[in-house]
Amino acid sequence: MHAWLCTTLDGADALAWTELPTSEPGPGQVRIAIRAASLNFPDLLTVRGQYQVKPSLPFVPGSEFSGVVEAVGEGVEHLRPGMAVAAIGSHGGFGTHAVVGAAGVIPLPPGFALTDAAAFAFTYGTSHHALIDRAQLQPGETVLVLGAAGGVGSAALQIAKAAGARVIAATSSDDKCARCRELGAGATLNYATENVREALKALTDGKGPDVVYDPVGGSLAEPVFRSIAWRGRYLVVGFAGGGIPALPWNLALLKGASVVGVFWGDFVRREPQASAAAMAQLAGWYAQGLVKPVIDITLPMSQLKAAYARMATRQVMGKLVLVNP
Repeated sequence: MHAWLCTTLDGADALAWTELPTSEPGPGQVRIAIRAASLNFPDLLTVRGQYQVKPSLPFVPGSEFSGVVEAVGEGVEHLRPGMAVAAIGSHGGFGTHAVVGAAGVIPLPPGFALTDAAAFAFTYGTSHHALIDRAQLQPGETVLVLGAAGGVGSAALQIAKAAGARVIAATSSDDKCARCRELGAGATLNYATENVREALKALTDGKGPDVVYDPVGGSLAEPVFRSIAWRGRYLVVGFAGGGIPALPWNLALLKGASVVGVFWGDFVRREPQASAAAMAQLAGWYAQGLVKPVIDITLPMSQLKAAYARMATRQVMGKLVLVNP
């Protein structure tokens, strides 16, 4: 097998395409022939040692991928060779094969495209956990999605619509706003050129959004929180903008608002039954055409470094997927 090996925490440029032994799965493990893998924002941080999960060096990055089971280890009962699957974890996806724990492997229902499967669990799982579980989103509420053209943002946009909410999609360019309208956003906001508070006041008739989905952080957080509705829920998803904001706590008091943390990885680990139920609902929505990953571009696995560069410069709209021949 071959894989992109991370031997130092010097970023994507230090990764090397390396021939490695093809391992046999141990107890509770499976070996997967990887067909597709998506690049997620945490993958950018992991190879710099900046993510909360820190694999031991050396490791193969890639937290989400799909493929076909080649072999199963002792004690694995829900998987068998030949099954199409998706896998999630902290690393292992950017190669031709991976040996992973069976607990993180999801059998795919018939008709679930492998390219879509490689771009599904991480972003849609995160966004479903955030909106449906943590925010308890109700039909008719207004959701503001920051970074709405990105991977988790576009997933959040679709999930909010599937739940019967009105979506305001906020992005950093007019092109991205146009893409969000194509995905069904009821309104858009370009936070690079518009006054965020004035725009939100106009778009919500002065009420403010009921739920804010924020994977961006940085300087956007305070003006958006100041605009939130009474009893609003502010979902802290990530900090793609680079900075971790410090909010004045009196804002939460004055708005009767909640700041809600979203850590999907620990949700999957701590509440596996609830996570499985969420993924089952998402698979059903996929089959109905209510949600579908937005694929920005598909590249050969050999072009992983170009994929990292594209994500680092915020050119990605949706998900970026690497494929093996």
